[in-house]
Amino acid sequence: MAKFVDREAELSNLRARYESENAELIVMYGRRRLGKSELARRSIRDLEDAIYYQAIESTAPNQLEQFVDVVTQQFADLANIRRDWEALLTALGEREAVVIIDEFPFLIEEDDSLPSRIQRVWDMELQESSMTLVLIGSSISVMEDKVLAGGSPLYGRRTATIDLKPLSVRNARDFFPAYDTDTAVKAWAVYGGTPYYLQTIDPEEPLETNVQRSILSEQGLLYAEPEFLLRTELRQPNTYFSILRALAHGRRTPNEIAGMAGVESGSLSTYLQKLQRLRLVERHIPVTESPTTSKRGRYRIADPFFRFWFRFVYGNQDRLQLLGEDAYTEVVAPDLADHVSPLFERLCQQALPQLIDRRFLNVGQWWFKEHELDVLGLTNEGLVAGECKFTSTPVSEGVLAALERTVGHVRWGNAPEDSTTQYVLFSKSGFTDDLKRRANERDDVSLYGIPDIMNAAAD
Repeated sequence: MAKFVDREAELSNLRARYESENAELIVMYGRRRLGKSELARRSIRDLEDAIYYQAIESTAPNQLEQFVDVVTQQFADLANIRRDWEALLTALGEREAVVIIDEFPFLIEEDDSLPSRIQRVWDMELQESSMTLVLIGSSISVMEDKVLAGGSPLYGRRTATIDLKPLSVRNARDFFPAYDTDTAVKAWAVYGGTPYYLQTIDPEEPLETNVQRSILSEQGLLYAEPEFLLRTELRQPNTYFSILRALAHGRRTPNEIAGMAGVESGSLSTYLQKLQRLRLVERHIPVTESPTTSKRGRYRIADPFFRFWFRFVYGNQDRLQLLGEDAYTEVVAPDLADHVSPLFERLCQQALPQLIDRRFLNVGQWWFKEHELDVLGLTNEGLVAGECKFTSTPVSEGVLAALERTVGHVRWGNAPEDSTTQYVLFSKSGFTDDLKRRANERDDVSLYGIPDIMNAAAD
């Protein structure tokens, strides 16, 4: 049985809707492999009036016939009902059933009138019943356009939306509980928070053994996973592969990305927008600026596993096969810390509001010209500035001095009067005695190690 971690809030939400005396139309969506189907199946465990139908890529008549087969297994008296979505849903509404339709986009691709037909039967019949209808989809663009958008026939009918996200680092750690905190950060930076990827980890084996077996080996379950998923979502994906590879190798600005990917600068934004919509890439800006007006955006791969794969696997397949069991040692190990460092910064940003007792307005990165801060929090009392070091040496007093100098370049238009600055240092390998003494002497300096970060990091 698949390991099922967290999702308590989503399970509670679903079960509460099932027990409601009102009609409920729930939309659940999110990237592939996040566990939407398993969540749905678990939510109806022990329910006698529930139907779970997983659509497949097939013709519309075949899809409908399969739905009928599933329905009649639960409600045998409906075997002779007219083979029609509206008639079937009306009959299920009369029985106050819980009906889950998984991979709803497959149905829309074959019959784009289906959302309108569901809207009609919902308005005329179902909204006065106690039925629950759950529509699930992994194609975010289809779910947004055909189900959630203002122009969709189903707009305004849904009573709940579950936008399923990756597991937090704390929950991801349930898949490798014996790893020390240092190794746990590395494991999260490789596999991310996607349950399907985390499920491949053997917690009794070292991280390097798992990575070698599941990702670097041609027989590994995740060896071609990103390529497979992208080819199902994108037409002519090779350009997207080149862009993702550039991002995985640290190119962040449009000019840098276009240069390495070999893409015309003028057309790059179209590709990036598509990748953003698929939630594979995200744009971020200096935390002191407005998302709608800032022109200093940078781009990064949102998912740690995709970032790892496009850095170490994509384009390296021949070399990985030649190296065999030595692939991890030769290809990954020398550059793993460099791969982990920016992801470690994200964990520090997530952890900051739990570690520092201030009311945070926003947390992120900040940069201007050659100046950059790994972590900057904006609060009602002023700034909280941080530096993150995922290195093998302790952080010294010189890092604190450099942090103080960099903060002097920050300009924040909404800074409160009598603004104060708190300095925070995050370190994988601890701190020098001089820095510890300095931190003890000052009330505006805080030091945190990986255990602190892992306990505090949330999403």
